[in-house]
Amino acid sequence: MGIVLGHTLVATYLYYRNKDWFKCRQADDRVNVGRRHENINNSSNNMTEHLQQELHESLRAVSNISELKTALGSLLSDLLYATSKICIYFEDSLTEEKSDILKENLVSRAFRQKKRIISYPTDHYHPEYLSISPNTIWKTENSVVVCLPVLGSREQEKSGVIIAVCDYIGEEQKGTLQLIENQRKMGCFKSRSRAISVPLEDAVITTNAAYKRLKSQAMGTDNKRDAAVLQLCAELFDPDATSLQLKVIKYLQEQTDAEIAFLLLNDKDNNDLFCQVVSDTVLQEEVRIACWGSNSTLLQNENEHSTFGVALKGKEPISEKDIPNKNLKELEKLLNISIQTFLCVPVISKADESLIALVCVANKSDGSRFCPDDVHIIKHCFKYTATVLTSTLAYQNERKLKDQTKALLQVARNLFTHLDDLTKLLREIMQEARNLTQAERCSVFLIDTETEELVAKVFDGITTDNNEPQSEIRFPRSHGIAGHVATKGELLNIRDAYSHPLFYRVIDENTGFRTRNILCFPIQDEKGCVIGVAQLCNKKTGPCFTAFDEAIASAFAVYCCISISHCVMYQKLDVSQRRNQLANELMIFHMQVSPEETSQLVCETDTLTDFSLDFDKFTFAPRWVPENDTCKAVAFMFEDLGFTTRWRIRKDSLVRFILMVKKGYRNPPYHNWIHAFSVAHYAYVMVKNARLHEYLDELEIFALFVSCLCHDIDHRGTNNSFQVASQSVLAALYSSEGSVMERHHFAQSMCILNTEGCNIFENLPSKQYTRVLDLMRDIILATDLAHHLRILKDLEKMVTEGYDKNSRKHHKMLLCLLMTSCDLSDQTKCWGVTKHIAGLIYQEFFSQGDLEKALGHKPIEMMDRERAKIPEQQISFLDNIALPVFNVLGRMFIECKDCEDAVYANRHRWERICQVLKDRDRMPIDEVLALDFDSNGDIIGLNK
Repeated sequence: MGIVLGHTLVATYLYYRNKDWFKCRQADDRVNVGRRHENINNSSNNMTEHLQQELHESLRAVSNISELKTALGSLLSDLLYATSKICIYFEDSLTEEKSDILKENLVSRAFRQKKRIISYPTDHYHPEYLSISPNTIWKTENSVVVCLPVLGSREQEKSGVIIAVCDYIGEEQKGTLQLIENQRKMGCFKSRSRAISVPLEDAVITTNAAYKRLKSQAMGTDNKRDAAVLQLCAELFDPDATSLQLKVIKYLQEQTDAEIAFLLLNDKDNNDLFCQVVSDTVLQEEVRIACWGSNSTLLQNENEHSTFGVALKGKEPISEKDIPNKNLKELEKLLNISIQTFLCVPVISKADESLIALVCVANKSDGSRFCPDDVHIIKHCFKYTATVLTSTLAYQNERKLKDQTKALLQVARNLFTHLDDLTKLLREIMQEARNLTQAERCSVFLIDTETEELVAKVFDGITTDNNEPQSEIRFPRSHGIAGHVATKGELLNIRDAYSHPLFYRVIDENTGFRTRNILCFPIQDEKGCVIGVAQLCNKKTGPCFTAFDEAIASAFAVYCCISISHCVMYQKLDVSQRRNQLANELMIFHMQVSPEETSQLVCETDTLTDFSLDFDKFTFAPRWVPENDTCKAVAFMFEDLGFTTRWRIRKDSLVRFILMVKKGYRNPPYHNWIHAFSVAHYAYVMVKNARLHEYLDELEIFALFVSCLCHDIDHRGTNNSFQVASQSVLAALYSSEGSVMERHHFAQSMCILNTEGCNIFENLPSKQYTRVLDLMRDIILATDLAHHLRILKDLEKMVTEGYDKNSRKHHKMLLCLLMTSCDLSDQTKCWGVTKHIAGLIYQEFFSQGDLEKALGHKPIEMMDRERAKIPEQQISFLDNIALPVFNVLGRMFIECKDCEDAVYANRHRWERICQVLKDRDRMPIDEVLALDFDSNGDIIGLNK
């Protein structure tokens, strides 16, 4: 018998090494189970021939006890589940170690009962197991220990013992051990040499029968489970996690014979577990249990007496015996179930060893306790379904995030429709915050920076003692939970309001409202400054606000900040606009011309001779016209150029327009009404003498003349650089677009044109009306010398290649050139006028320089009265600005060649003065400007 058993063990081991069967045995794809049966059945027909060859080779190889131990160890390692230790003792070694091994109670009981003994982890506290020597290498705490006695030819003869330590013993493994246990007569291992002489046919017959029994038991239980899990996996196609859980839970109940089953899924973001389904019931509201919760001991990892602490910390299964009765009752109450027997198995991710879920089953139908086989069923199930479950949950979270993103976009749309009313906006914020986080109430507090208080003007369910709505609540910025968030600028998620030291419970006592939990978050601007605080109370769909709520609140706070900031800004802007409107009305009122002035100017009819016979000549200096006559002169120029007739300008509208423009100019030394009159006069002379109608259309000439008249309205005597450096109101309005003062001049011109009775364009057709305003804008902006310098090369190219009347670009450049030449036309007049103009300009320059010094800035040389060198600077100005302009103009219009010559003549005089002053110490500016020339060209007024 012993020889036959030896052949059986060795041959079975060798047959397990058959590649076809082994591949099928280890296949992960359970869909091929049917194919595995087919492979095995096909191979069974040829098994006898195959085993004969294998046995022949193996029996020749096994020649001693040591090799037999090795073969048995390899066989058991393959048959049992996750073996960690295998100890095999036969008669020789048993005799040597009899004093140690046979004294062990587990071994002695196995020999006494003449059958295998299986010790499960739950039995390790039995005195018999505890008595095992600590030095025994196969003693363990959390594994299954199998002790298999090997009996000799006589029943009482102890031939050997086999001890194996593994993680799990199922029906398949029990069947394998039963085959070995049935062959008890193993004493003849001593006579191993005789095993070789046994006829091979007898060994094959014995081995073949043993294998068939082994195969049928090995394939039975696991095949059924594999088929069931495959069927379950085929049904797990639901995109909804609750539907998926229902199917998994139903499978677990059927396989473990449990009346109740549920999953506690791990929410890593919130550090808690949540349950959505219990048995066949989907909970209306998911149950959440905080892992560290102060109110519950269910999941406190640090508490060894907590319900799931052992399962979480050690990631080991637990039963109802491991749970304190108090905690078990709390779990029953929380899930509304009754528990008699209980098993909780952690499901661990293979990727990162993190917890996926706690699988809980309760109450066996037959009243028995759950066993290790139930643990194996659960682990076997989630070996294939855990990935589906986690993927579905991740999909649901992504879908939830997508829905929340859509909701936030809708929130933004809703919020930005109430920017005109802060109260409505705050109510909308409160409503949207409640909807996004499923909160019962919401409060919004804004910070009053003047009093350093938190102010709430809109309330959610809070009334006074007389049940009247509150008008306003104020409290110090550092007071309470809202004050803490406002001070720290950090979100605060309070799971138990009454246990928090900052919670102010008086409001609850006065209103009867019970605050359970609070989510309070700051509303911050882009600089991180807190402008307000939003406080949400009582999560309606859970025990507390989650990390997802925190993320939504943080995103929502951005929209709140933008909308509140814009609303406050809008209100300030609205107030400013109203004040500006009042100021404009006041300004227009004081700029209004009297009916007497209008009537007098309307009635007066002037001719060219009333001013000068040379009034329409380039040599005429318009500054010689008395200021009181300038308005009449402007009206005359409108009439003389045919504008009033061509564009149907009413005489009273024209007069009001001229008088309003005059009043629109301030009184700096140079950029005043007289300068505007001089510039407009040069445009008039150009139209009269330079054949502009051959180059420009009528509307362009009309726009040029009006622009010359309006181009410096409300000039403050300072340039664009000063406006930007001083951060003036004008710079704030126009600096982003450039040409600060020029844009202001155009804006003021539009203001006058829009004044009742002053619109000289009122009778223009719609398209021409729009075009003339566009032309005015472009022409006035061209007075910025920076703009002129940018287009100077293009102007020279245009003159060199020839003017194209059909080119819109050439039209625009010519208008810019004409406007600049009109603006600089004082340089084309006689020396006396030019010198006088220089004095006016430097008065403005020095005034600006003094203002810059007052601001702590160092002015440039020409604006510093202590460093300015007027002759040199005038020469530089003429060389770099004026002469290039009039050179291009003279090349294009031969009639303007005398203007260029006049500029050269004035430059020559400045150069003469500069040469004289080189040999002298610095002269006062007044003395420099007093220098003149006699008829012989000699300098007079120079002190010896």
